[in-house]
Amino acid sequence: MVDSAKEYTEKQKLFLEALYDQAGGDIRTAMRMAGYSDTTKMQTVVEGLKDEIIAQSELLLASNTPKATYSILNVLNDPAHLGARNVVSAAREILDRAGVVKREKIEVSGPESGLFILPPKQQDSEPDEQRAE
Repeated sequence: MVDSAKEYTEKQKLFLEALYDQAGGDIRTAMRMAGYSDTTKMQTVVEGLKDEIIAQSELLLASNTPKATYSILNVLNDPAHLGARNVVSAAREILDRAGVVKREKIEVSGPESGLFILPPKQQDSEPDEQRAE
């Protein structure tokens, strides 16, 4: 995900493309694929692309939510499946981080009576014009 308003070097563009594709999220591998030298500090590259890396991570999580959903459903169909607990745990983490959260119903209750006692109404004094008569 490259922001069209921001100017990127060719190496930065290649790094962003490689990071979530061929490099599988490995920063050093993506740097090598983009043509950075092995002596270049990872922090130097990441600092300038922090927002773009976070945006790509969010997109990657969002794109894996269907797989996480189906993983949970598969465990429902076959609860004895080896590692089912780990599958559900991992799927739950992906769904939570992608923003798909379980809905909680909050019920608010109070006293049974709907009666409110208000303070006495204050009377305004008559306007000065009426008193003069």
